[in-house]
Amino acid sequence: MIKLSVVIITFNEEKNIERCLNSVREIADEIIVLDSFSTDKTEEICKKYNVKFFLHKFDGYTSQKNRAVTFAENDYVLSLDADEVLSEKLINSIKQIPENQPFDAYDFNRLNIYCGKPIKHTSWYPDKKIRLWNKNKGKWEGDKIHEIVKIKKNAETGFLKGDLLHFSYNSIEEHIAQANKFSTVRAEEYFNKNKSLLLLKAIFAPQYHFIRNYFIKFGFLEGYYGFIISCIIAFEVFLKYVKAFHLSRNKTFGS
Repeated sequence: MIKLSVVIITFNEEKNIERCLNSVREIADEIIVLDSFSTDKTEEICKKYNVKFFLHKFDGYTSQKNRAVTFAENDYVLSLDADEVLSEKLINSIKQIPENQPFDAYDFNRLNIYCGKPIKHTSWYPDKKIRLWNKNKGKWEGDKIHEIVKIKKNAETGFLKGDLLHFSYNSIEEHIAQANKFSTVRAEEYFNKNKSLLLLKAIFAPQYHFIRNYFIKFGFLEGYYGFIISCIIAFEVFLKYVKAFHLSRNKTFGS
């Protein structure tokens, strides 16, 4: 198995961090936590696990995650969020990575746990992510809420079996609040790139996203939660275009 540094960024994650740390103990040669000055018990919990704990003011997900990687002593890093957990199958896959000829990066599927239920349909699954890579061959890139690991052109990527479990939302209210927050950020980004046909998109794009998630991506097989997730995804799309339209009106009328 390769020498591996696990890196995690945190802010007030006392409800999640212990579960995350427990899941990586078998495969981590070191665990690095970069915290944004939490006011809860995050640091206290981390220190029980002998992690290397650092502090830095939060300046965006991309910057913070890249900064966390710089503290890693090993070339290979596994970057996780505090609300993510390695499944047993994924842990075993990581253990089997050959030390002599590893790929430059590895991707694997992420499985969202929604209100306690694993969601294996809608556009949320398989949600393949690169989260384990040689830090010399790639880095985090992206905007305020869409950061991804970008690997250099000639780097080779392998696939690991097993799921990364993402404990996404504990309640429907939490999901709705996040959709409102994310739609504001996306509206600002979209307004700066494309200001055309915003009202038409507000009418038709949500319908497309609901049909895609609930019918084409078999969200109906998830029962009640599949319907709720598909509705909130569509609602977030609606909010994005309506908020972008509102920005365009304010700019037009100077208010």
